[in-house]
Amino acid sequence: MVSSLHPAEPHEGSVASKLNWLRAGVLGANDGIVSTAGIVVGVAAATVEREPIFTAGIAGLVAGAVSMALGEYVSVSTQRDTERALLAQERRELHEDPAAELDELAGLLEGRGLSVTTARTAAEELTDHNAFAAHAEVELGIKPGDLANPWLAAASSAVSFTLGALLPLIAILLPPVPFRVPVTMVGVLLALAITGTVSARLGGAPVGKAVVRNVIGGALALGATYLIGELVGHFVA
Repeated sequence: MVSSLHPAEPHEGSVASKLNWLRAGVLGANDGIVSTAGIVVGVAAATVEREPIFTAGIAGLVAGAVSMALGEYVSVSTQRDTERALLAQERRELHEDPAAELDELAGLLEGRGLSVTTARTAAEELTDHNAFAAHAEVELGIKPGDLANPWLAAASSAVSFTLGALLPLIAILLPPVPFRVPVTMVGVLLALAITGTVSARLGGAPVGKAVVRNVIGGALALGATYLIGELVGHFVA
């Protein structure tokens, strides 16, 4: 039988999960680009000395990567703990009252559009195959063997942020002093256009709007930090 599924759509949970990780990686890189660019551009507006710019950029990179990793670890750990608690409760309920759980599963399938007879038959077949997995997926929306790994999430966030942050750090240090800020701004805005395009394509969203939002947001951030750096530099001087 020929499948009616569209090949470009992530029908399998593992594929959808991979796309989510890719989107998270792109967003992490995006954060690294914007935050580090804001720091180094602000410092470059206040001083032409390479050492303070480099120090501020490295400090921002490390602090941002650690913050992203810690935040992602805590968030995913909390999510996983909640999912484990729900799964443990579901396993208890299946053990204590399997008949009631079968009725509940049939009701859930009926609520999704199946007829009473079909829902009952499907519930019985799913229960015979793997009652726990059926209830976890239909009732809770959780795949028992596919829980998120907080360590992997933390590492992915830290790496993606670091890779994004390296671009403005390198761009601000390599050019001669008069070209530092313009080169960095151009490089950052181009990188943001790329990350906007990638994230939109991964999510199936319109590319143009995503790019415009990303570039305008980055430009505003750079403009604000440059202005602050100028003001602070003049005040300190």
